[in-house]
Amino acid sequence: MVQEDKNKFDAISMIFKDSSEKTDLEILQERAEVLGRAGEKLSAALRSLNLIEEIIEDRLQSYLECKERGDPQPKGALREINLEIRRYNEAREYAKLRLYYLIVTREAMGFRRNKTVEEQYPIPPKKKLLKRAAWTDIRNRE
Repeated sequence: MVQEDKNKFDAISMIFKDSSEKTDLEILQERAEVLGRAGEKLSAALRSLNLIEEIIEDRLQSYLECKERGDPQPKGALREINLEIRRYNEAREYAKLRLYYLIVTREAMGFRRNKTVEEQYPIPPKKKLLKRAAWTDIRNRE
């Protein structure tokens, strides 16, 4: 009878062990998915930031080319560039927030070193708004 009870105990123990290992594996998979989603959201935020930066660079280049040729500046060109710079700075703040969420998620999972994460996902500096040249500046350049 004792041997039979031991065999039942071993069988039940194996079931719990298999169940425990399966649960541990599911937890690890979920943790990996959470980290993956946090990283993907940060990557998407940084891609958006880069797209806005390209728009700013294109508009600024067009503005400067008109200025060099002496063509009249398109009405509101500087204002449009500044709107894009504001949009860029807002997107930058969102990217910073996504980086913060990724770091907090990693720390909650026991990963304490985040320097490589910050190196892998660098947040570019904030952009300054362009100022319209004063009338005296324009006259002095002629």
